[in-house]
Amino acid sequence: MQEVYKLLISIGILALGFPIGSLLAKRTEEELFKGRKWFKLIIILSLIGGIVSLILRNDFLLFSLLFISIVTSRSMKK
Repeated sequence: MQEVYKLLISIGILALGFPIGSLLAKRTEEELFKGRKWFKLIIILSLIGGIVSLILRNDFLLFSLLFISIVTSRSMKK
């Protein structure tokens, strides 16, 4: 039962990445334009790291890297 709670909390935190990414995109438009290639690199590396941590069964690293990729990709949408 404790694992279910951990999973639900982690999914909730991942869901917070969407509004946080949108907020960052609104506040830092000029930085996003200048560093577009670096943000793409961050997204790719965090997704690769997420897949590796899924294979290694490291939940903390998995959800951390997925949060980074969600926030960064959401910031790039604007």
